[in-house]
Amino acid sequence: MTVTPTTAQPPTAPVTGTTSSAADSTASSLASLTDNFQTFLSLLTTQLKNQDPLSPLDSNQFTQQLVQMSGVEQQIQSNALLKQIAGNTGTGISTAVSMIGKDVRAVTDTAALNKGQANWVYNLPSDASDLKLEIVDSAGKVVHAEAPSDMKAGDHTLSWNGKDLTGTQLPDGNYTLRVTATDQNGAAIATTTYVDGVVTGVEQTNGQTMLTINGGQVSWDTVTSISNPAPAAAPSLLSTVTSPVTSAISAVTSPVTSVVSALTGGGA
Repeated sequence: MTVTPTTAQPPTAPVTGTTSSAADSTASSLASLTDNFQTFLSLLTTQLKNQDPLSPLDSNQFTQQLVQMSGVEQQIQSNALLKQIAGNTGTGISTAVSMIGKDVRAVTDTAALNKGQANWVYNLPSDASDLKLEIVDSAGKVVHAEAPSDMKAGDHTLSWNGKDLTGTQLPDGNYTLRVTATDQNGAAIATTTYVDGVVTGVEQTNGQTMLTINGGQVSWDTVTSISNPAPAAAPSLLSTVTSPVTSAISAVTSPVTSVVSALTGGGA
């Protein structure tokens, strides 16, 4: 018995959200290979059970069939790996990795309370006459509320220390900022909320590439700006030069001062 495995052509282009036909083709080929593999096992098992004891299965033929089975299995595994690689490329994980260590801004109203600190940036496209900020927990309960006096158009920052309305320190976790703004006519103003921070990690969850910022996760495709972190302040050149000079002068004058003090004291 000879079983000819189905040959599947690997995808030649990355799979993205708009190229579903390539993903469907890969899935169809993988399903065909899997069916062929299961059929081969069934036929081989049946042949072994029903072979003639006086004329058992030829060892050479048996070996060839095992090689074919191994080839089919490798094709299935190879297609699965290719699909995963194409999926990672299409979902942006290769691009997202380059963001590690960068300062980014992402559109999201959820920030992580990390060591008693959570920060948001909210944008008012126009001046507001009434503004209310509410922070809610994962259960939708309002744990903090305030009414800022600065209601001018532009970006505004909210820093929260993690304490609720009673002053109790809440545990670290994800919290959501809810911004309610109206203009002088009472019409609602559409606001946008961001988080700013340095990307410290990249993870793929349920086929979606996530960035770790300030201890929380945001989708990489919500990032609106990327920049290099500000360099650490270098020590002043003047202080670097004068510090050794000051130490040297002190080392020289200290013994002289001691001698003068001793002589003065002896004369008295």
